[in-house]
Amino acid sequence: MPTFSPGSRVKLNLHQLARFPGDGLFDRVARAVCRAECLPRKELYEAWELARRARRRFRGGRVVDLACGHALLAHLMLLLDDTSKEALAVDSRVPKSAAKIARALCEEWPRLAGRVTSVTGSLDDVALGPTDVIVSCHACGELTDRVLSRAIAARARVAVLPCCHDEDRCDLGGLRGWMDPSMAIDATRAARLREAGYKVHTQLVPQAITPKNRLLLGDPVLEPAAS
Repeated sequence: MPTFSPGSRVKLNLHQLARFPGDGLFDRVARAVCRAECLPRKELYEAWELARRARRRFRGGRVVDLACGHALLAHLMLLLDDTSKEALAVDSRVPKSAAKIARALCEEWPRLAGRVTSVTGSLDDVALGPTDVIVSCHACGELTDRVLSRAIAARARVAVLPCCHDEDRCDLGGLRGWMDPSMAIDATRAARLREAGYKVHTQLVPQAITPKNRLLLGDPVLEPAAS
């Protein structure tokens, strides 16, 4: 059987169903996505890694998937913790194929029907609250910083997997002389959450899935630093 890279941008399809024969949740999700025949393979693995790690720390609450793309992450968050009653998925351009993903998942899990709302619009216009769980998978460049700003303002739990680090528009925190620019940007983001009174957790997802693999999680359980 040919090499199967989890980081490939090739779209999952019916021919790949046999690669996911198990009864576990991941394989069942993968088969559903294969039947939709529209999702790049890496998006499945990225969303799964973020969702399962976020749910180990953040239970319950409304899920808000910002820069959601196909909104797979929003659906996974509900599947991994059914105590979250609903999810809101927001992007400036929600792909038409997102409806195929939602349909395939709802066919496999009818209990998901009507619980994920997809909205085309700006993430700055979404009303957020302190009981929300905000997630974002590979929000490009400064978009990750906007997600963090919204989470901090709402005192909401947050998990982001940043990508496309923009040295000109993102804050390097004066760390360029010590470390790679993309690492400096993410280290500054972690420090920003800490300064805002968040307990910070950092993890790495497998590089075989994505080289942009630094996962940042924040829980607002501390008092913000005095200004």
